[in-house]
Parts: sequence; structure tokens; C-alpha cells
Amino acid sequence: MTTLILQQQIMQELQYIPEHKLAEIYDLIHYFRLGLSQEKIKQQSSDNSENNLPAPILEAFNASLTEFDELYQKLEK
Repeated sequence: MTTLILQQQIMQELQYIPEHKLAEIYDLIHYFRLGLSQEKIKQQSSDNSENNLPAPILEAFNASLTEFDELYQKLEK
């Protein structure tokens, strides 16, 4: 599938989400995207240096993953 088709399908599915759940969906997408950004930073860091991620970035990434997990568990209920 093309990116455009997938984006349209996502938008269509969002129309069926109850309004009171939209904030949780937003958080899920937001923290998922942040996690992807952190993975990219981590990959670049391991590709370009011998050092691990700086502690503040690693802590932010871990906090984002924890929040993502909590939101995902809420959505499963």
C-alpha cells in the first residue's frame, strides 16, 4: 500500500473512535512517534560513536516507553 492510502485509512478509522477516547489515541500516536525518533537517535549514535546515548536522552526515551505502555494497556481494557 502507498503512504497516501495508509494515511487515508488511518484518518477513516479515526472517525469511528469515540470522542472521549481521542485523547488516548493522540497520546498513543504521539509517544509512538517519539519512540521512533529516539530509536533513530540511538541508531545514529551507535553508528557514529562508541558512546551510548547521553543519560538525559535515554531517560526521556525510557519515560516515553513507559507512558506508551501505560496508554496501550488502558486502550486494551
